[in-house]
Amino acid sequence: MFTDDTEAVLHSAAALVNTEPGASRSDEDELTSVEDVAAFFTGWAYSGDLLRTQEELDALRELRGELRAFFTESRDEIAEHVNRVLAESHAVPRLVRHDAYDWHVHAVPGDAPFAERIRVETAMALADLVRADETTRLKVCAADDCTAVLVDLSRNRSKRFCDVGNCGNRMNVTAYRARRANAAG
Repeated sequence: MFTDDTEAVLHSAAALVNTEPGASRSDEDELTSVEDVAAFFTGWAYSGDLLRTQEELDALRELRGELRAFFTESRDEIAEHVNRVLAESHAVPRLVRHDAYDWHVHAVPGDAPFAERIRVETAMALADLVRADETTRLKVCAADDCTAVLVDLSRNRSKRFCDVGNCGNRMNVTAYRARRANAAG
C-alpha cells in the first residue's frame, strides 16, 4: 500500500513507543541504555550517525511520548502535528539511496541527532497516511490490559491487537472460555 521505507518507518515508530513501561514485552522500560539505542538503530536499519551517548538515550526516551500521540490523534491533528515537526526541524526533503534501500526521501541530514531523524522520518511517513486518508491504520492495542501501539497494514484494516504481548491469542482464549462458560451455565 505504501512505499517500503514509509512502512518501515511507521513500524519502527511503533516499536520505539512499545519500549515504554506497560507497552513492552517485559512490561518494563526496554530503552534504558546506550546499548539499547544501538540495538534499536541496527535492528531497524537506520542510517546516519549514532553517538551512543546518554543525551541520545534521553532524547529517544522523551520522543516516545510524542510518537505515541500520533497513534491517538485525529487525521487533522496528525496533519497539524506533522507540519509542526517539519517546520521545527527545518526539514528539507531530498532523495537518497543507501544500504539495501533504493531512492527514498530523507528530510534531515544523516548527522542530525538520531531522535530528530526518527521524529522527522516519522512525520514524513505520516504525511503519506494523511494524504491517503489512512490515519486510522495507527492504533492502540484493543486488549483491555495493553497499551502497546500498532500499525495495521492489513487489506481490510482488521488488525486489532499488537504483536508485543501475544494479545490476539490471549483475548481469543479469554473469549472462547467465556463462551464455553455461558454455554455450560
